[in-house]
Amino acid sequence: MKLERYALSTVTAVLLLAAAAVLVPGAVPATVPGETLLELTLWTTTLLFGATAAFWFVLTYVVGQGYDSPAPAYDGDDVQVRILTIDAAEVVQATVDSLPAELADVRVIAEEPISVDGAEVHVVPDDFECTAVRKGRAIEWARRTLACEREFVCYLDEDSVVESWNGLPDADVVQLREQPRRTGSVLSYLADVYRMGVQLEQRAFARLQIPLFAWGGGIAIRSDLEDAVTWDRETIVEDTAFVWAAAREHDISFALSETTCLNEAPPSLGEILQQRRRWAAGNVQAASMLPARYRVLTRVRNYAWALSPIVTLVAVPLSVFGVSVVYGGLFVLASLTLAAFTVFWYLRGIAYYGGRALKWTLVLPLVPLVSLVHSMGTIAGILHPPDGFRVTTKVGPDG
Repeated sequence: MKLERYALSTVTAVLLLAAAAVLVPGAVPATVPGETLLELTLWTTTLLFGATAAFWFVLTYVVGQGYDSPAPAYDGDDVQVRILTIDAAEVVQATVDSLPAELADVRVIAEEPISVDGAEVHVVPDDFECTAVRKGRAIEWARRTLACEREFVCYLDEDSVVESWNGLPDADVVQLREQPRRTGSVLSYLADVYRMGVQLEQRAFARLQIPLFAWGGGIAIRSDLEDAVTWDRETIVEDTAFVWAAAREHDISFALSETTCLNEAPPSLGEILQQRRRWAAGNVQAASMLPARYRVLTRVRNYAWALSPIVTLVAVPLSVFGVSVVYGGLFVLASLTLAAFTVFWYLRGIAYYGGRALKWTLVLPLVPLVSLVHSMGTIAGILHPPDGFRVTTKVGPDG
């Protein structure tokens, strides 16, 4: 991660030079060598993000073209549900209440004793030791301790309210869909709407040797695969790390389910920053277990997403204002094309939500700010990785 940290720090410093050029005319003399460095940085950043956007397009619309979620092959009798929490009884209760009656085997894995109707609560002992930490430690304890005679174990986060249950397709790992709901900050919610547009790429993951990430808010795993791979590894992105380990060690099948969970969007800008920070740092750290080509791809994508707001917040304004460090219409065209990508991802996210999110098209001019909110945690995760797992604050059913 040091390489990304040094590169991102350098880019930030150079862009401060750009800001000085815009805000204080003459602050960057034409004879200063920094002008060349600034131009090179802007072009490199734009091209890197452009390559990432092009890869996303190919992955989504070429590799993932025509992908439909497989028909359900297993019903509720084949699934044991495990809901992870620390002690958020009210939040967990709403999730349990959302489950259909056919999901009769429901377990809550908690760090502290709580009472939940309709589920059996298991408390992780304080003296349990393993390599896994925090949430991964709780999952590993459940794997070792709880008997499961069903085909699948389905893990849900405490706030993963199940909007629709359609059974599970015949695959080793089944990713449930998500649809974050607003709980506080409008910008945090819109950043998750934006993320849903980007996350359309998941439909291509079933056709890759290794899925590029996994969402732990709702994921079902064959119980025999879980026992073969285990969760006993030190990571703060246990879901993605498990899928990467499983794909590396076994020839697994992956499917995207039609089942959708209405999880909570982070309630504040501080919470979404910490959430994205953990995701970015954890993915980069866990990438060491991947084959070389996937490792490079993962790290480059994380770095590019950290830089993505630069296109609309820096490059486009520089072009519009005609700052001397940017030359020719080609840069303007490249910047506006990539800015259009950010708008497309936002609109694609709104389309994913359907009619109930249509009103948010009115804030289209704020898309550069929304993309910044989405990416600022990635920047923080690269520059200052977290020391451990920090649970995102949950508002609860009345939020």
